[in-house]
Amino acid sequence: MKFIMTFVWSFLLVSMLNYVAGSIANIPTFDFTTGVIVSLVLSVMVFAITAIIPDEPVAEH
Repeated sequence: MKFIMTFVWSFLLVSMLNYVAGSIANIPTFDFTTGVIVSLVLSVMVFAITAIIPDEPVAEH
């Protein structure tokens, strides 16, 4: 479930950023496929970062 929701949130945020940046740059067409590809890459990066960062607390010395 966390994989699906991570993709959904990344898709929504990247699509919003794509639309707003395109509007500011005065680009007449909204490219849907770019948002999907970038959100897939962002989701994979988020999963890789969370796999690298340890979950255990640091032991006190």
